[in-house]
Amino acid sequence: MTQPSTGTVLKEVPVQEAVGLRLAHDLTQIIPGQFKGRLFKKGHVITEADIPKLLDIGKEHIYIMELGVGELHEDEAAMRMAAALQGEGTQMTEPHEGKVAIKSGLDVPGIAVIEASIVHAINNLGEIALATLHTHAVVKPGGQLAATRVVPLFVPEEKVSRVEELIHNYRLLHEGRSPVRIRPLRSFRIGLLTTGGEVFSGRIQDKFGPAVRRIVEALGSEIAEQRFAPDDRHTIVKEIHYLLEQRYDMIVVTGGMSVDPDDRTPAAIKEAGANIVSYGTPMLPGSMLLMGYLKGIPIMGLPGCVMHDPYTSFDVLLPRILAGDVITREDIVQMGYGGLHGC
Repeated sequence: MTQPSTGTVLKEVPVQEAVGLRLAHDLTQIIPGQFKGRLFKKGHVITEADIPKLLDIGKEHIYIMELGVGELHEDEAAMRMAAALQGEGTQMTEPHEGKVAIKSGLDVPGIAVIEASIVHAINNLGEIALATLHTHAVVKPGGQLAATRVVPLFVPEEKVSRVEELIHNYRLLHEGRSPVRIRPLRSFRIGLLTTGGEVFSGRIQDKFGPAVRRIVEALGSEIAEQRFAPDDRHTIVKEIHYLLEQRYDMIVVTGGMSVDPDDRTPAAIKEAGANIVSYGTPMLPGSMLLMGYLKGIPIMGLPGCVMHDPYTSFDVLLPRILAGDVITREDIVQMGYGGLHGC
């Protein structure tokens, strides 16, 4: 490894001569299919008993570091970057193998809010790594949304100061908000209307309800009531109005979303008085989803893929609605980029 001109010294010492010396960085052990993690922590004092373990992971030499003026060890650099980035709803971990994670500090699910331009600007500095989720990704309590580290064992402090300056300037322009933060999801009480003569008559078992309930409950909300209706537009309109009168936070209508002549749901949602944001999305699966608002209440018409596909347009839009977003036509248009899943 090349030593910097600032005076940082990395001494390479044979392990047999390392007893009593302190490690300059964490050492990782990998046992394929069994274990990957830290074997020795930075600062660990080598003992005679450690030598066989070091040799087992292929370490015949270790580094002892003496930092020069203006240099930061990887752990301190990662900690400073994470501390600068720590935003609403987040908490940071202790360094582990040179990495500091930024995690959700909420006790409810949330969605990540990531400013991509800041992430790119930080990574463009070189020798520094900031990895994040995509914005709007769902984050469970305690889940990671970002992680910081530097690539070498030490980095010029000036680079970390530039990261801090980038984040500081962003905060000044955005009312103190961090470019890496999390928004909590509200707990909604949702009214569900399942349409289809075959289900209404009992000819087949309802499979839509359990699927929607599973998705909703995983995000901390609930199906407060489920109603059933045949493929009759006037009946569907009547049931939608009933659910609206119950003051539920959201209305979901399943079934009857295709272009078949027996499918009445889109027309019924419109006739009920909804403002249709979009009937159809550029995402697959889930292109036949309807998004609208009825007297300010979100109303969605769900296509059949929600019953059997693990990730659809419903999974994309629902968390944003629970976080308080009002879905616009532009939001729907943008779902096509990266919107091909399992097809």
